[in-house]
Amino acid sequence: MNILELTAFLGAGACVAGFVGSLTGLGGGVVLVPLLTLAFGVDIRYAVGTALVSVIATSSGAAAAYVREGYSNLRLGIFFEVATTLGALAGAFVAAWAPTRAIAVIFGLVLLSSAAFSWRRQAAAVRDAPPDPLAVRLKLAGTFPEAAGSRAYAPRRIPLAFGLMGFAGVLSGLLGIGSGAFKVLAMDRVMRLPYKVSTTTSNFMIGVTAAASAGIYISRGYVDPGLAMPVVLGVLAGAAIGTKVLASARAGALRLFFAAVIVLLAVEMIVQGIRGAV
Repeated sequence: MNILELTAFLGAGACVAGFVGSLTGLGGGVVLVPLLTLAFGVDIRYAVGTALVSVIATSSGAAAAYVREGYSNLRLGIFFEVATTLGALAGAFVAAWAPTRAIAVIFGLVLLSSAAFSWRRQAAAVRDAPPDPLAVRLKLAGTFPEAAGSRAYAPRRIPLAFGLMGFAGVLSGLLGIGSGAFKVLAMDRVMRLPYKVSTTTSNFMIGVTAAASAGIYISRGYVDPGLAMPVVLGVLAGAAIGTKVLASARAGALRLFFAAVIVLLAVEMIVQGIRGAV
């Protein structure tokens, strides 16, 4: 395989990862790391560094469209970035000595748990319950567009969600991903936000979380420009396609797609962790 063919295949694979990351709020990094290491034989450290850079691109490509269309809650995202950024910095420092095999297996198990919680249905009345007093004080409520017009919502359980966001940041620093799965889980299941608001706000937050970790990987020389260029361009193209699909997608279909992707990635993480391939 020559350089041109390799670049084309990298761009195509990254496009798929960007599409999945944009549509589900995962950020694309959890797809790229297995893709680069298993399909292209890239060293795991360079794969993680490249994935973090691409996660920033995914977030940037999708976030602008979602903000323009009125889905993302900017005030909520900025508030939770305090937790995710601090967690990402802590995770990046821990990654220097933590055994990667154990991290991969534990991460896969937690992903399976998040998929199970995501698939469980909850009563509609719960979403209409009174908002958290802290959410009212910080003015974190918002609206998002639907076919019948704008729909209002109010977040709940802000302190618990803040802690989960910090945990998501730690995972981002440890594994080189945006940890969108845990952000979506915290907003959808804990805070009772509409699913489209959860995924789009997650996309908005992922870039900042990944940037906190990416700086450390760049300083260690684990970001190769020749590898990152086609990946970032592919991710941006996939993210742009994902934003178009999300506007017309049904929440139930998104939830099913989210759970399926999480299960597949979780199994892959566990298998590779046991084999010692990560």
